[in-house]
Amino acid sequence: MTNQQPARPLVGDGTPPVITLVRSAACHLCDEAHETLSRRALDREFTYEVHPATSSVGQELLARHCPAMFPMVLVDGAYFSAGRLPVRKLDRLLAERGAA
Repeated sequence: MTNQQPARPLVGDGTPPVITLVRSAACHLCDEAHETLSRRALDREFTYEVHPATSSVGQELLARHCPAMFPMVLVDGAYFSAGRLPVRKLDRLLAERGAA
């Protein structure tokens, strides 16, 4: 049983979203997600944070959301994805949040 819920855009609240990446060492999908999010953070307004899966914060987030694989991405603390980052879905969510 998991507590995974899709991130809900808070349209019009005016605050930039916070995107959290929980990554594992030697994970090519984690590397891809980190690169993609780093590039998008240059062009869009959002806060981006990275936590290794072995860190205390990473362990807490993994226990709370129970992802099936790495990387795990959260938007404003809500589960967004695990595994390959769904870039189009992320772009839609950011656009809805006004982070373009």
